[in-house]
Amino acid sequence: MRTVPDAWTLVAAAALASAANAQSLSTVTVTSTRVEAPPFEVPASVDVIDGQALRDALPQVNLSEGLGGVPGLVLQNRQNHAQDLQLSIRGFGARSTFGIRGVRLYVDGVPATMPDGQGQSSNIDIGSIERVEILRGPFSSLYGNSSGGVMQVFTETGEGAPLLTVGFAVGSDGLRRYSLKGSGSTGKVDWLLSTSRFETDGYRDHSAATRDTTNGKLGLQVSEDNRLTFVFNSVRLSAQDPLGLSTAQFAANPQQATPQAAQFNTRKTVDQAQGGLVWDRRIDAHNDLRVMVYYGQRETVQFQAIPTAPQANPTHAGGVIDLARDYAGLDARWTHRTQLSGRPVELMGGLAFDTLDEARRGYENFVGATLGVQGKLRRDESNRVRNLDPYVQTRWQFADRWSFEAGVRRSSVKFESTDHYIAPGNGNDSGSADYAKYLPVAALRYQASDALSFYGTAGRGFETPTFNELSYRPDGTSGLNFALQPSLNTSVEVGAKRHVAGGLLTAAVFRTQTEDEIVTATNLGGRSTFQNAGRTLREGLELGWNTRFAGHWVAQAAYTWLDATYRDGFCGVTCTPAGNRIPGIARNIVQVSLDRAPPEGLRAGAEVRSVGRIFVNDANSESAQGYTTLALHVGYVIKPSPRWNLTAFARVDNATDRTYAGSVIVNEGNGRFYESAPGRTWTTGVTASYRF
Repeated sequence: MRTVPDAWTLVAAAALASAANAQSLSTVTVTSTRVEAPPFEVPASVDVIDGQALRDALPQVNLSEGLGGVPGLVLQNRQNHAQDLQLSIRGFGARSTFGIRGVRLYVDGVPATMPDGQGQSSNIDIGSIERVEILRGPFSSLYGNSSGGVMQVFTETGEGAPLLTVGFAVGSDGLRRYSLKGSGSTGKVDWLLSTSRFETDGYRDHSAATRDTTNGKLGLQVSEDNRLTFVFNSVRLSAQDPLGLSTAQFAANPQQATPQAAQFNTRKTVDQAQGGLVWDRRIDAHNDLRVMVYYGQRETVQFQAIPTAPQANPTHAGGVIDLARDYAGLDARWTHRTQLSGRPVELMGGLAFDTLDEARRGYENFVGATLGVQGKLRRDESNRVRNLDPYVQTRWQFADRWSFEAGVRRSSVKFESTDHYIAPGNGNDSGSADYAKYLPVAALRYQASDALSFYGTAGRGFETPTFNELSYRPDGTSGLNFALQPSLNTSVEVGAKRHVAGGLLTAAVFRTQTEDEIVTATNLGGRSTFQNAGRTLREGLELGWNTRFAGHWVAQAAYTWLDATYRDGFCGVTCTPAGNRIPGIARNIVQVSLDRAPPEGLRAGAEVRSVGRIFVNDANSESAQGYTTLALHVGYVIKPSPRWNLTAFARVDNATDRTYAGSVIVNEGNGRFYESAPGRTWTTGVTASYRF
């Protein structure tokens, strides 16, 4: 096993570090492992980010602004709202060219990841987030398909007299954000409604966007032992797509769009709405029941920059994607608390079912000589994917300082496709495929003292292809690529946690071996195909520390070392030898921040982030250079009366005006790998709250 030099020594040092004034963190619990417990007591790498930390002195445009301090998590802003964020956890999800895959997303328990593993974060309303939980490592596999990591967003619950909050922010490149939020409770009913509008002219040419989001939550305490919670959110997005830049284009002008973006007027629109109902039932002192059901619709239209010549091929699907998706599901879980050998034990059993029905059409992106308009139909199919996943889990504290947790999930995913577009040279592409795996996890935890704990965890996960990856066969013949198999991974993690100086210091080393890694096979003429490669290896080290100390100071530090390589060679877009780095993954990432945040008066802070070099293709022939950025902010809080709270802020990002690629498009067939990050930018805003 190859590791960072002295990695195990670093873990031991982090675990043994102490201070004379060491004390516990304020009471925080997490639910990501389905066992409610403080982060210190969870035998896994898990971080909790308070929602207010995602809003204070930040533009509140997307989650990449406030989650950089989580080790192992990478959230890159593409500066392209047509393609969502680039999110990865321990390298899972790094190869996604759009949307989020390989990582499971949830909002108030409702999946934001579809059954095929493709997810979106655009419907998350930052203004109403109560907390975000990030789960990394083997335990995440208990969430089934494509759970290389798990991000769970929990929104606020209304409390007390009605509270009204209004926000406004402006910034560089025509940034404008308006927000309105109301919340409160009366008797057995609590409520929250939050809405916002975001507009930008875009840092790059042809990158303007508007986005409207709404999030609602209604709770009803039916009785002492029964609670119903209804959640609803929606997003409406319209965004231009500037596409990626080649090395020469990026060097000449990082703000430019690829010429084809204007030529074909590349753009994307999204209209999504979903709702969920959660029933929490306390049966007795030893048994609880939780049932969640949800339903949603998502419509997407995207105009791509595919030249007209490749579309002459009778099997080509055209340059316009038109998707209509209906999705629904449920998750029912029973929890039983008892004793085994006189020691507390908790047992859980559950069943998750999710279904997605998709109407997928493709059209030419031209009519005659006019480009960038919807032309003739070239693809028409009905797709369905379903998963049915039973799972069990247990936690047993078998000694005063020892506990054992284990679980297993049988994840089964079924794909079906019915082709309605059959023409000369384009045969019937209908087909189906079934994938199923048992996903076991086990963890052992030892609490050496009230301030120090150690744990070890091992588990197995898998990742099926998405419908996008199944769309075409590498050899160009008709039919979906149902020969593509899911990738399987086995992960081992050892970690330590210690309360230090009013904060929590964490350290973890991990090793993940994957078989049948899904990689790009071909990428030509606007069409990508995929294949299974051999084995890959991800191993790394994560260190994190956050604390509060005298004078309202808050400090945070995170370090990630991740070595991700192909263990077997393969031939795809190019021939890749064993030992090459997996593209899209930086080996080193460091973030340090220091803020002074009193409840009233002057606030200020600084953040330094450093990211290492990132290879952009399997051949490792090109890379985005590493970079270090500095962000500064100031603010002021005024509370003129118990009912009023006024907050103003101003910030500068990339204060040194560094030119760098903020994200990359892995294995882009035209060599346009780079998505530029903005130079020096500014944002200022004000928020006013009134309690009636």
